[in-house]
Amino acid sequence: MQDVLRRLSELRRPRLLIRAARAGCIEYVRDQHLRRLFGSGKHPRHGEALTRLIALESALNEARKTGAASYSLIEHVDLLIAMMGEAQLLQASRQN
Repeated sequence: MQDVLRRLSELRRPRLLIRAARAGCIEYVRDQHLRRLFGSGKHPRHGEALTRLIALESALNEARKTGAASYSLIEHVDLLIAMMGEAQLLQASRQN
């Protein structure tokens, strides 16, 4: 799981996106966010969820950079919130 946390720490995104996600991370509710992003059903463990979220965010970031009409700023911030929330939960679970 250290690898997924390292990948997350190496991401470089616009400052405004990160600030918005940090503000939203305070209100992160795992079940609600993951249901919205992955659909209903049993949610994956923190490390697997984070890996999937990173892949989704990477595709969305590519759409942002290319100016794709399908790009959604709200979806991007929501993904970043979930990534930060899952990273915090993963780190907390490793300390227990």
